Amino acid sequence: MSGANWQKILSPVLGIVVVGVLWEVWVWYMQWPTYKMAAPSDIGPAFWRFKELFLQYGWQTLWRTVVGLLVAVAVGTFLGMIMGLSRLMRDALYPLLVGFNAVPKATVVPVVALVFVGQHDFNTILIAFMISFFPIAVSVAIGLSTLEPEYRDILRSLGASRFTIFWKIALPKTLPEFFGALKVAVTLAFIGTNLMEIVEPHGKGLGHLFESGRINSDYPLMFAVLIALALLGILLYYVVVVLERIFAGWAERNPT
Repeated sequence: MSGANWQKILSPVLGIVVVGVLWEVWVWYMQWPTYKMAAPSDIGPAFWRFKELFLQYGWQTLWRTVVGLLVAVAVGTFLGMIMGLSRLMRDALYPLLVGFNAVPKATVVPVVALVFVGQHDFNTILIAFMISFFPIAVSVAIGLSTLEPEYRDILRSLGASRFTIFWKIALPKTLPEFFGALKVAVTLAFIGTNLMEIVEPHGKGLGHLFESGRINSDYPLMFAVLIALALLGILLYYVVVVLERIFAGWAERNPT
């Protein structure tokens, strides 16, 4: 493994270690009790004490988040294609999407929970989708709408169909914007999943484990859940990074 690859691995690990040490020192310096701020040394035992629950609930949160994110990718890409290829549809749909995205999803969660009573997995996936599809739709729409008209004119003069222009030129051009939006959507999907798990407790997911810690005043457990969510978010983020390098590595710029 080259030095550059080792640097890409060690740099984030070192950053996490430094933040953990500063966190521990700050809690010790302020003499905060665990009910005010749990230190990393308090969170570790909480992980170990509830390790089986973390594995079970972590998996439940992860798969529902991934499914919601995949639905958001499909719907967001479809809407982005419609808006990017048609100015009329862009003018018609964009205000609706902005208005929908402006509504706080914390207020939508109770409505969804009442409308689809008992559909716990569906509700969770739905909120994860609703909170994460917007940046994907906008990025695809912008990427397609900014395609230089000279490319279209040249390819049409050479006999290329609209589908060929879209598949060979327009779609690859949107990939950098798409993956940039997908990195944002990953974190938003986790927010949606845990909003539903907390508001509609049904004994599933890390949101339920967080709520259990709150009810029992187990503050190290609550902080441990937050760390677990952060780790899952980092995991999915790097999955997106790998996919980006596979499908859009040509757009990467290495700073000197």
